[in-house]
Amino acid sequence: MLNKNNMATVVTSKKPEKQTNYTQTASIIEKETKSIVSSLAFQKENYLIMLGGLFLIILGFVIMSMDKEAFGFGFLGLTLGPIVVALGFITEFFAILYKIKK
Repeated sequence: MLNKNNMATVVTSKKPEKQTNYTQTASIIEKETKSIVSSLAFQKENYLIMLGGLFLIILGFVIMSMDKEAFGFGFLGLTLGPIVVALGFITEFFAILYKIKK
């Protein structure tokens, strides 16, 4: 092909490289991240309930250790402490089964 100065030019059919749109890429990554997070077994609320249950279990054992009777045969060691520990385990069970309603 000749241009204005009668010089030969080579014409190539090379397509320009595709430019990436960073906002589209970011939105795709965000969607994939949300799908991964939504597919996890537990959500933030489940973990908070589990922490509450763990706190109750530890509190129950502390209450049992505070009993001043011989061998822990007082009210704290035989009644109150085990009840608090049982409530902690029930809370943990509830945290595992809790499903967030959307």
